[in-house]
Amino acid sequence: MTRLVAGNWKMNGSLAANRDLLDGLVSVPGTEAAVCVPYPYLAQAQQRPAGVALGAQDVSEYDAGAYTGEVSAAMLMEFGCRYAIVGHSERRALFGEDDATAGRKAGAALRAGLVPIVCVGETLPERDEGRVMEVIGRQLEAVREVLGGAAMGEIVLAYEPVWAIGTGRSASVAQVAEVHAAIRAWLKAHGVAGGVRILYGGSVKPDNAAAIFAVADVDGGLIGGASLAAADFMAICRAAAGGV
Repeated sequence: MTRLVAGNWKMNGSLAANRDLLDGLVSVPGTEAAVCVPYPYLAQAQQRPAGVALGAQDVSEYDAGAYTGEVSAAMLMEFGCRYAIVGHSERRALFGEDDATAGRKAGAALRAGLVPIVCVGETLPERDEGRVMEVIGRQLEAVREVLGGAAMGEIVLAYEPVWAIGTGRSASVAQVAEVHAAIRAWLKAHGVAGGVRILYGGSVKPDNAAAIFAVADVDGGLIGGASLAAADFMAICRAAAGGV
């Protein structure tokens, strides 16, 4: 399947900096690139290069109504978004979102025609306690309860070990391989089609991208800090396409 490299700008950017960054992006044959930008910059990011998809960093679980501050999936669709990140560990840890909320947001995204990038992953204490797949399985089941098995086949998953996000520390290739294989096995065991892309998101950089993308069942990356530099992001996209 075609790998997906999605850049998560998080709460970064300015009109001037964004213009320089977007100008440095190009389409890379053999891989799909996307930029997930803060809501205020969606209009500006519509001017991105052809072949680079647009995404949001979150989406409301509600379709419309009296929900001050929320942004609906239908609104994102009007800006040409293809993707929306849901269940990112920062949303869970900093803003109190739980597994069920991630499931409802994924459902709202799909109803409107967006592809949710559903984030799952463990904290360091959970890893040290040997509970990695217990935690990830619980997170996946919450989404499946909302979507059902068939619709689960329409999402993108992103495995993000929480202890490797923004820390400069990446999971070892062996750790990535073990968890991605376990997630694929979980999907198969629950009747979810094998075409679900599983991204790795945990301090992916140009110097480790090729090794990470060489792992079976790693179908791309969710890129944080490295997506804020066009040269780094393009290098990661080329690594995903099998280039250097």
